[in-house]
Amino acid sequence: MRESPRYTTVLFDLDHTLLDSDTSEQAAFGATMRSIDVAPATEAFAVYHEINQALWRRVESGELSPNDVKVRRFEQLLSELGIAGDPHAMGAMFLQGLTDHGDLYDGARSMLGSLSGRVRLGLVTNGIGPVQRGRVARLDIGAHFDAIAISGELRVSKPDPAIFDHVLTEMGVDDRSGVVMVGDSLASDIAGATNAGIDSIWFDRHGTADTVGPTYTAATLGDVVSLIG
Repeated sequence: MRESPRYTTVLFDLDHTLLDSDTSEQAAFGATMRSIDVAPATEAFAVYHEINQALWRRVESGELSPNDVKVRRFEQLLSELGIAGDPHAMGAMFLQGLTDHGDLYDGARSMLGSLSGRVRLGLVTNGIGPVQRGRVARLDIGAHFDAIAISGELRVSKPDPAIFDHVLTEMGVDDRSGVVMVGDSLASDIAGATNAGIDSIWFDRHGTADTVGPTYTAATLGDVVSLIG
């Protein structure tokens, strides 16, 4: 007999947990830089990456909304590189590139399939609505989730517990003892789960082994399934 799962409701992050967002981001950045006749050099991407990470940390702290990042990151990039370009046009092209590129990590699709029907699944992601919705549609994974919460649509971002409150209310879940959040970010996914009073599984693909905060740590998606039960 198949044993009952440890959790009845599992919330997943999207970027860097289910989706190879690094590949998506690099492809989108390359196309965006070529649109202004600038070769997407490694140095330029490093500057962009630092700017982007700093802006998303401000999203997590509640200073900015995800939608503020769209143009601001390219305004700052053009200024830092000392080159000309239209940050609004670049922002739009970059978002389309993020939507169009990037695949699920190996094993992610089969994991979702194995969990569907055994537990209830939700998606909780910090991101821009059209990008995340477009990715979910292109990757054909939306049917696995009972609810999808995107910070850019709700104007509240992980680690704020309000985004977890929203998705659990939408799913009709009252008892949080059977809920777990799976994500790669200690600052947003794991801290957010703690703030919301639910367990967490930190998807630590890089083996950094920082065990402060999460209920469990998983090195692979197979480990995630085992921890869920």
